[in-house]
Order: sequence, then structure tokens, then C-alpha cells
Amino acid sequence: SWNSKDFITNEFWGTSRREGRTRNPPWGPRPIGVAEKGIKGKAPVPQEHRGFEYGGDIKIQCENAVKELISIAKLKKGDILVVGCSTSEVVGSKIGTNSDPDTAKHIFDGIYGILKAQGIYLAVQCCEHLNRAIVIEKAALPFAEPVNVVPQKKAGGSLATVAYHSFESPIVVEDIKADAGMDIGDTFIGMHLKKVAVPVRLSVKQIGEAHLTCARVRPKFIGGIRAIYNEELL
Repeated sequence: SWNSKDFITNEFWGTSRREGRTRNPPWGPRPIGVAEKGIKGKAPVPQEHRGFEYGGDIKIQCENAVKELISIAKLKKGDILVVGCSTSEVVGSKIGTNSDPDTAKHIFDGIYGILKAQGIYLAVQCCEHLNRAIVIEKAALPFAEPVNVVPQKKAGGSLATVAYHSFESPIVVEDIKADAGMDIGDTFIGMHLKKVAVPVRLSVKQIGEAHLTCARVRPKFIGGIRAIYNEELL
């Protein structure tokens, strides 16, 4: 479960005492709308100008999107949903420039609560720095070979970091074959989907300021013109 004390670390926030910079923890205020020193790209859109209630609406958007995807993809207990997310894009910045743990917590809560209630496993894709490795519950892949890395804000990304510290028994693996996927902010999750991936169009088009795309999967067709197919698997 989420423990605020776990996050009072330089590793999570991606800062160091040498830099002399501090930030408020996830439960307190933090400056929004001002780009950090040294970051290239535009600053995030200020909360009051975003056109949605920051935090609450992001969580609701995620809840609605995942419910709709579960229905369309016909996900069932034991299936895996992989999520890639750029919190930078969600807050209105360029991907990879403004990772935001606060936003990641809202997204995680919105998605994980729905999935856990239905017995569906959440897999969170790390950023490119960790070769898009996956954070997942060990129970989902009990015989998988884990790799040794602890995701953090600037090497893994904010959502992967939140997932790692929130799962009951997290492991990181190099790849999986998931039954459906959500891509928040064009992070590209196709490498972790089963064949054959099928695009899914949801009524929810964005999470915050980030573009949302989703996919389900279906088994390959084999046998040619004489074959008969199971319509339940289409």
C-alpha cells in the first residue's frame, strides 16, 4: 500500500543534497507551471488554465478509460493490462522533461483500484532509460526472471516508481506479453502486447493533456480458407 514515508527520499524525487534543491512530498503543495532549471521544452500548463480539476479529474478519466477498455477487450481475472505513461505529457510538457510523481499517484489510483477489484494485474512500463522494463506483481508472473533495478523518477519514470512502491510484492522484468494496453502520452507499449494487437477507440481521448491510445489482442488466424474460427476470440 501507499506509504508516504517511503517517498521522502532523494531517489524518488530525483534530486540530491548537493544540488541544494528540495520539493514538497506528494501530499503537500508544489509549484506548477514553472519549468525546472535546465529542462528543455515548454513549462507545464498551470492548474488554473488546464480546463479540468487537477488530480480528481485525472483519476476519474483513468477510471472511465480502464472500465471501458476492460469491457471492450473482454479482460478477465488473471489477465494483464500494461500501461505506459508520460506524466510530463499529462501536465502539458514534452515527454521526458517534467516527470510528476503527484500526477502519477492520481493515475495509479484511478487504474489500479478498478483492476484489482476484478482480479486483473497491472503492469507498468518504465521509461526508455530502463529499456522500457515492466513493474508488475510477482503473483502475475511467479516464474519470471526478474532484473535488479529500483525505478525512480529520472530512471524508470514517476508511474513506474509509484507502482513499485505500491504493489504488495513488486518485481521488474524485461518483457511480458499482456492481454491489453493503455498508452498515456505516446510512450509506445506494443513491445509488451501479445499478438495480434488490435487498436481500441475509447470515448476517453485524453488523460489530462496527454493523448490516450489503447489496444486489445486476439489470437492469430491459422488454417487458411477451409478453417473455421471461434467468434468469441475475434
